[in-house]
Formats: sequence, C-alpha cells, structure tokens
Amino acid sequence: MIQPALVDGGVIRLNPRSPLSDRLVELETELEAIFDEFKPDVCAVEKLYAHYKHPTTAILMGHARGIILLVAQRRGVRIEQFSANRIKQSVTGHGHAGKSQMQRAIASLWNLKEPPEPPDVADALAVALCCGRQIGEKRALPA
Repeated sequence: MIQPALVDGGVIRLNPRSPLSDRLVELETELEAIFDEFKPDVCAVEKLYAHYKHPTTAILMGHARGIILLVAQRRGVRIEQFSANRIKQSVTGHGHAGKSQMQRAIASLWNLKEPPEPPDVADALAVALCCGRQIGEKRALPA
C-alpha cells in the first residue's frame, strides 16, 4: 500500500461573532484560495453525524460542509465521504478512538514533533489519510 504524503494542514478561523452568512462567504473564499494553491484531485470529507446533545453544532457543521462540497463540485474535484468510525479505524485501528488518540496517531504516522493542534487539524488530516489509503488500495488491486 502506498503511504500518502503530508503536504500541509491547518485551520480556517472565522469570527464566531460575525453573522453566519458572512462566515459562510468567508469560508468559501478561503477554500477557493486553498483549492487554487494545492489543486487537489480529490476532496475528502467526514460524513455528517449529529449527536443529540449538540444539534446546533451539527447544523452549523452542515452549513460549512455544504460550502466545502460546493467549492469542490464547482471545480469538478472528486468528492469522497467517510464515516467518523471508518476514519478512526483507518488511522488508529479502533473505530471509537478519542481526540487525543487521533492526534498522537497522526503525529506518529507522519513523524511530527508534536501532535497537531487544535485537535480538528488531526481530524482533518485523518480524513485525508483515510481517503489516500483507500485510493492507494484501489490502485494496488490487480486489474
């Protein structure tokens, strides 16, 4: 299996005090710049999961996820979606790994000096790694 390479990782920070519509436009602008810079062939996203204790978070994440899918689709970038359990299983071998376990696994897999901060960066890198591994596995299959 081919091991995907880490190119970059980070967080898009939006002002939580700004109206949601303004934040979504800013998110689109930031993503357009990232897509322009890195020219991805694939956009990997986590499937939306709504925990009954945090419905507002799920709704806000749904809006942001929609912008991500919109930007990728407009550019003709292939979209791959993975469940949280599948991502965790791919990276740690355990489908219910916690945030700190994911951070340590990502740091170890890519020989990072420190676990990615905030934990959301490790989560995003884990989604990308899961996708990259899936693509690598498909390419390694005999024709």
